[in-house]
Amino acid sequence: MNELSITFAFIAGVVSFLSPCMLPIIPGFLSYLAGASLSESESKRKDIFFASLFFVLGFAAVFSILGVILNTILESVAYDAQVWLARIGGGSVILFGLYLTRLIKLPFLEREYRFTVKTKFRSRHLTSFVFGAAFAAGWTPCVGAVLGGILGLAASSPGSAFPLLFSYSLGIGIPFLLVGLFASQASGLINRYAHILKYVNIVFGVVLIGLGILAFTQNLNRIANFELLNRWLLQ
Repeated sequence: MNELSITFAFIAGVVSFLSPCMLPIIPGFLSYLAGASLSESESKRKDIFFASLFFVLGFAAVFSILGVILNTILESVAYDAQVWLARIGGGSVILFGLYLTRLIKLPFLEREYRFTVKTKFRSRHLTSFVFGAAFAAGWTPCVGAVLGGILGLAASSPGSAFPLLFSYSLGIGIPFLLVGLFASQASGLINRYAHILKYVNIVFGVVLIGLGILAFTQNLNRIANFELLNRWLLQ
């Protein structure tokens, strides 16, 4: 595991946040959790920010626990098994990359799997936390392919699951907090540039395919010191 992979996981979180099917609804959703409307967002900025903070803590907790579990399992496997994990993980990363570039369709990612929280608790903070945990537990079309790619990278590098998923949580969480601070302005900005969001997924899908190939061939660690680039330049 190297810093470049951690950075990539953070970028993957940002890409998940920018998903065309998720980003446009976020300002209104955070306002709902705070018990306010977008028109009241300036006067209730503090409430909306804390709603977004506990929402982020909810899904970050789930991703972190998942990372610890995967780390514990993957670190204990034998070397031969790790080779096959690298191939399986790399293959899955390539598959999710092809899906993001719209070259193939994966029906199970077109359906939405999520937990529905029907009852609000007395504490809005607890409500936001539970909604965040449900968001992380739900395998949705919005984040499924990107998160699947990160899990594939984790499988190909035993012991890296926790830092990858924690970095992914930061990547998706920090923009949530920014939208929570500036909900009304963010809503206008999102509506203005919503038409270009689909291209973000396509570009990221191409990058994901490249990383999947490196993971499959067990060359992922070489991009940390740009060994592949140096070899290409010296040819």
